[in-house]
Parts: sequence; C-alpha cells; structure tokens
Amino acid sequence: MSDETTRAADEALEAAIQASGARDPREFYRERLRDLKDSNPDGYRSAVTYYRETLIPAVAGGTEPPLEAWTEYGRMLAETLSPGRTVSIDASGRAHPYESPDLDRLVLHLPDQKGTKALLVGLPPELSSAQRATFDVLVAGKQRLRS
Repeated sequence: MSDETTRAADEALEAAIQASGARDPREFYRERLRDLKDSNPDGYRSAVTYYRETLIPAVAGGTEPPLEAWTEYGRMLAETLSPGRTVSIDASGRAHPYESPDLDRLVLHLPDQKGTKALLVGLPPELSSAQRATFDVLVAGKQRLRS
C-alpha cells in the first residue's frame, strides 16, 4: 500500500462525507483497533492486514463506495472484538438485521456476552430522537433519557 493509494482513499472518503453529510467513522474505529490490539493481537493483525490490503485499495480504486466500505470494516472490527450480531436502527427506533450499510440508520453491534455494551459501527448524519435514546442506553449505558 503506497502513500498515494492511502491519500486517494482518504480523499474519496472525505468527498463522500462532504457529499452525504455523514459522520467520519475513523475515530471510533481507531478506538476499536486499540481495544483489539490489547485484547486480541491476532485479530488486530488481521484487521490491519484487511485495512492495508482490502479496504484502502478498494476505496482508492473506486471499486467500493467509501462510506459503505468503511462501515463494513467497522462491523468486522466489532465482530472480531466481541462476537455477536449487528443491527441497524431506523429513525423510529426499530431494529433490523444488518444486511448492508444504510447511511440513514444507526448501526450497532450487539455482543453475545451479557452485560457488554453495544459497539458503535455507524452513525447517520443526524440521530432521530429514537436513535439517540437507543444510543444513549445501549452504547453509552445511560439510564436516563436526555431532556
């Protein structure tokens, strides 16, 4: 993976973020990678290899839409960190089985291990009140809704 390929992938992602109003997922994926590095070194190495050999070349080459490719990477990170199931939350707060990225939905990974918080995979440009409540309870662990 060259610097030029990485730069092209970054530019493609930035353009997609600007065009859609989506949020940049890289920061919370970096957090997942740090967690993975500490808890599962083999999983971490696999995730870095996927990033270098699959994600960046696909985004830079235009074979995968940037936001969708990054969401899939985030889902893979979450699954590697904690086996479970990934769901998408529509604006009404209803959960659906995750099939492919939908940029208007909140995407969460629900670990199989009881008592474990949901892992954020994808955020829509703006959370509906139902999505915000779901995020607050399942990801942030808040017991009270915002006023």
